Amino acid sequence: MNTTSQTGRRIVVVGGVAGGMSFAARARRLDESAVITVLDRGRHVSFANCGLPYHLDGEIAEGSALTLRTPESFRPSGIDVRTGHDVVALDPHARTVTVEISGDGGPRTETIAYDELLLSPGGRTIVPDVEGLAAGFASGRVRTLRTVDDATGLRADILAARASTAVVVGAGFIGLETAEALAAAGLEVALIQRSEQILSPLERELAHLVAEEAARLGIRVLTGRQLRAYRPGTGEGDVVVLDDGTELAADATVIATGITPDTDVFAAAGIECDAGAILTDEHGRTSMEHVWAVGDATARPTAVTGVTRATALAGPANRAGRLVADAMLGANARPLPPAQGTAVVRVGALTAAMTGANRAELDAAGTEYETLHLHPLQHAGYFPGAEQIHLVVHIGPDGRLLGAQAVGRDGVDKRIDVIATAMRGGLGVADLIDLDLAYAPPYGSAKDPVNFAGMLGENVTSGLVRLWHAAEAADLDGAVVLDVRNPDEVATGTLPGALLIPVNELRGRLGEVFAAAGNDGARPVRILCASGVRSAAAYRIIDQAAAAEGLQLDVATLSGGMLTLRAWYGDDVRNLLAVPEGAAA
Repeated sequence: MNTTSQTGRRIVVVGGVAGGMSFAARARRLDESAVITVLDRGRHVSFANCGLPYHLDGEIAEGSALTLRTPESFRPSGIDVRTGHDVVALDPHARTVTVEISGDGGPRTETIAYDELLLSPGGRTIVPDVEGLAAGFASGRVRTLRTVDDATGLRADILAARASTAVVVGAGFIGLETAEALAAAGLEVALIQRSEQILSPLERELAHLVAEEAARLGIRVLTGRQLRAYRPGTGEGDVVVLDDGTELAADATVIATGITPDTDVFAAAGIECDAGAILTDEHGRTSMEHVWAVGDATARPTAVTGVTRATALAGPANRAGRLVADAMLGANARPLPPAQGTAVVRVGALTAAMTGANRAELDAAGTEYETLHLHPLQHAGYFPGAEQIHLVVHIGPDGRLLGAQAVGRDGVDKRIDVIATAMRGGLGVADLIDLDLAYAPPYGSAKDPVNFAGMLGENVTSGLVRLWHAAEAADLDGAVVLDVRNPDEVATGTLPGALLIPVNELRGRLGEVFAAAGNDGARPVRILCASGVRSAAAYRIIDQAAAAEGLQLDVATLSGGMLTLRAWYGDDVRNLLAVPEGAAA
């Protein structure tokens, strides 16, 4: 029997799922007397929206598994969850919301009063304004993937063999996961991305690796293209037309072009927003008294650059719901932390993960930084199954950790989680050297990839090593390019005109380097190897020898080596590299 008193403060929550339901559960634990009402326009108030793509190919077999809790399951705790309730107006002065209620008897409206209001409206899919697309939505052959019904409906079409070709528009997290699931279900899939790379938050050199994996899965990846028109078929399937004239058969089309905050009603009521996202203080208060907000539709300062923007991630939304409940109900309220943006995605056999700021964000903010590229093994090399992790770490001149990303087959998530924790704790890159991380041959190395990142970062910030980067490789006029790989490696391609001296021969052939540099240091020396390890050693050899000879040489080592360079240029690398005469076959 429900013994909760109905004489306490009236708390209304708009929107469930991560932020709203986390708030409601915490609010009930803090105040047994509160009258808590949750309003949600959909049929499911608590579901795993991050799990929707995994239902399409049956990896999550039952659609019901995506529904975490039902409205009925909240009743024993005295939380009144009302689905099919769409909030269409807010009067913050009268402290009321107006809802349009769907259901038997047709839609009707109701006004609900509150003492405190929590907004968790989330986002809505950005649907391109494209000729014919509305007809596709009307027929059910064009869908978004935001609800359980979206996922179960598309899954039903696949099982009923009504779809053999699919087009996914948008190659972000959901778009990639959806494309992979549809390909695994046996469909012929094309993935369309407006920008020049998939997964736009991922650095270019890592996104190339993910795109290669998507292609291996049979997904046709088309970047730098946009949807221009959708042409409903007359029995032979529909056609998606791209801006370059490409036509794609599409029994099913999924629009995954990102989301925008679903806040029009609240902005119209005077709630202060930025680019549609609700602005809050550090405890979730909006610009209106007694109105609070959490989740994908809110804007918070980012941890690294301080730029205020929305961050659409389930983890921060869940945690924010708890913190805002604490602030509203007078518990030991801690401030909402700035958004760090830690995220992970699986694509085929690869995992891609990230935390903090990427290169584009740092450039936009005018932040000075250096980028470290490493390719360590995820566990001891002598233990079977060793695989490379491709790791990118951005650091400030003082060694501050600004962001990290990684792609690999194994061990990626835990390395990014460690760096994310270090960033939250205020550690610098050199502190990564001394992190005492778990080691056994199947799990890691005595020097973990995170430790290696710290070592390289300390070398860079202390001036022991200077880096040059793959983006510079197309314009090295006047530089001496020194390739310190072995002849059989050089035979796979190097930069034109490179001086070829294996690192083990370098000490005996330094005169060749100095002569090529002009002895007076007129020409810079740019060193490269396979992954950056041997070229860093070569840097130290040359730098110290030059100092002993009284030479002022401009020397730098390629960050990440040829592995990073090839990924940076992708298919265009074939136009950049050459095989020197006499190189080993």
